[in-house]
Amino acid sequence: MTSTLDSYTPHSGTPGVRIEHYDLHLDYKILPNRLAGQAMLRGWMLEDARTIELDLIGLAVSRVLVNGRRHRFKQTRTKLVIKAIDRFVVDEKLALTIHYSGTPGPAMGTWGDVGWEELTDGVLVAGQPTGAATWFPCNDHPSSKATFRVTVLVDSEYTVISNGELVGTRRRAGRTAWTWESAEPLATYLATVQIGQYRRGAIESGSHAPSRVAMALACSETLWDRAQQALAVQHAMMAVFERRFGPYPFGHYGIVVTDDVLEIPLESQPLSILGRNHLSRTWNSERLVAHEMAHQWFGNALTPATWSDIWLNEGFACYAEWIWSEDSGQKPAQRHAREQHARLAGQPQDLVLADPGAADMFDDRVYKRGALTLHALRLHLGDEDFFGILRRWTDQHRGANVTTAAFLALAEQVCGRPVEPLIHDWLYAKPLPPLPVQW
Repeated sequence: MTSTLDSYTPHSGTPGVRIEHYDLHLDYKILPNRLAGQAMLRGWMLEDARTIELDLIGLAVSRVLVNGRRHRFKQTRTKLVIKAIDRFVVDEKLALTIHYSGTPGPAMGTWGDVGWEELTDGVLVAGQPTGAATWFPCNDHPSSKATFRVTVLVDSEYTVISNGELVGTRRRAGRTAWTWESAEPLATYLATVQIGQYRRGAIESGSHAPSRVAMALACSETLWDRAQQALAVQHAMMAVFERRFGPYPFGHYGIVVTDDVLEIPLESQPLSILGRNHLSRTWNSERLVAHEMAHQWFGNALTPATWSDIWLNEGFACYAEWIWSEDSGQKPAQRHAREQHARLAGQPQDLVLADPGAADMFDDRVYKRGALTLHALRLHLGDEDFFGILRRWTDQHRGANVTTAAFLALAEQVCGRPVEPLIHDWLYAKPLPPLPVQW
């Protein structure tokens, strides 16, 4: 089935229903990789329809209730289709209860494997962009943010990390149920479950001034000291980003470090997931740690309305790497910009930043050209107006879905003059524009 919600992910999401809350109860057995779930979804109809379509991949549904009544359903490869007894009507409130089970695994597609993934000893979820449906039924699109409550029952030697705050644990017969609750709405691709034999505790600040934002760490005992040493710098990063971007948008920040090597770190809300290989004391590891933290502002608190505006996530997080480099006394942003501009100038000039196409939305050129676009704007406007724009952007749109047009409109409000002409070619033309002379 094809959705009309987003041309970049035509088989995910549905425009006919709005889900405002997910309450998930999961029973997971690690060694056989067996998941049994009960998902309770609350929302309402956005249009009259004879069916409700939700995303679900690789798991079998056994029963569906709508507002307490059993309903017939069918499943396709990517969809759960719930059939109305008569019809669903616009503005009708919905309470859906879905029982399902199976052997979860990642979904394979354009961007590689996404979703539920087994580790050597545990589980991670890499949901971006369409992986949420590998572990719960959902309306899997970033425009459909919701609150979450997730309870996962596992063997007691394992720890479960999910979104928001840990609100309770219950142990019985060698198994423990972990309940996490996110009162801040989040996009389904940011919903996560991380399972491992993890120690939990605060991230120490080391030689850095402690951040006002509480920071939590979850990793194995063998990696604990190494992780503490590598991640103490986040206290300083948080101070820089709060000054540049505005107050941190959530109650705390967390890091999960897997014992496995991960190709790239992963962002969630309000946490990031690193592999053991990201704990090295190199600039490449440090910039990735900064990049994932920046996503709490750009991507999580502010989430693109459609995937075509992915640069509002990745370009901003990439530029945050350069800001951290500059403000921490390392390489200035201008030097990063010159180096990356020279590198991109030698690559194919066939990508439009504000609409890169589904196949290229995670292309490195989106990240680096997005950062260059922001640097060009900074050079045109000067630091006072530029960082004023970023702080107003995060303040006015916190918790919302955003677009490139909205960013340009807000920038014009802050500056009192047209901004779009200054970066039009960076956003909408394929050839790489020249880097402006430094302001």
